[in-house]
Amino acid sequence: MNTQHEQAFQLHQLHTKGDPLVLINIWDAGSAQAVQSIGAKAIATGSWSVAAAHGYEDGETLPFPLVLENLKRIKENVDLPVTIDIEGGYGLNPDEVKVNVGLVIENGAVGINLEDQRIGEEGLYTIPDQSLRISAARAAGEQAGLPLFINARTDIFFQTAAGQHASCIEQTLSRAHAYAEAGANGIFVPGLSDARLIEVLCSQSPLPVNVMVTSHTPSLGQLAELGVARISYGPLPYIEAMNSLKEVGLAALSLGN
Repeated sequence: MNTQHEQAFQLHQLHTKGDPLVLINIWDAGSAQAVQSIGAKAIATGSWSVAAAHGYEDGETLPFPLVLENLKRIKENVDLPVTIDIEGGYGLNPDEVKVNVGLVIENGAVGINLEDQRIGEEGLYTIPDQSLRISAARAAGEQAGLPLFINARTDIFFQTAAGQHASCIEQTLSRAHAYAEAGANGIFVPGLSDARLIEVLCSQSPLPVNVMVTSHTPSLGQLAELGVARISYGPLPYIEAMNSLKEVGLAALSLGN
């Protein structure tokens, strides 16, 4: 097993434009082991899936101690770099974000997702405010002596109708540049599925681009050709696993009737 520092460096190296890191997002130690067993290069949690697996809604309703306990169990059961989705950092101000990111690092993570959506509210943090929060996360990594991979998520495309996504590219690029200056290592754009816009973003972003798979996104091969460096599956694996469980259960119960 590599050291945490080595795993952090490994995670950075896996983000290659045109040869993307593919992450099958998991929710607990068992699902992490399953994904590791099929040859994954890294382990990534998805906040929606982790919350649902614990009986909670997404949006930081899962108590942070449970987030950390779940991370600890995942890390104890896999040998791969682990990056964790901590939504908005479970803190409104940069100091809270720094403390919480420090705890995530203590429990073995080498990467985080940190979003700019205001949890429980409408709208996004302003660019200056979110930049301060990213800088706080970076400071936590530096304090721990770890090159933490900060995947800066922007919810611009989730909060804008698909027909208006083209108008969001300049704002997204502004955020990508600001977030890069603040210490981010990647830009995550869930909700964006238009191939032309993905290509524009990948060609102009100062940060590696992370796209989330949906029924509308291009194929994995196409995403690689467009210049994507990271592909996430978000809640899809959890949803499909639960649907499969229901199908097995319904078939079994029907035999008993």
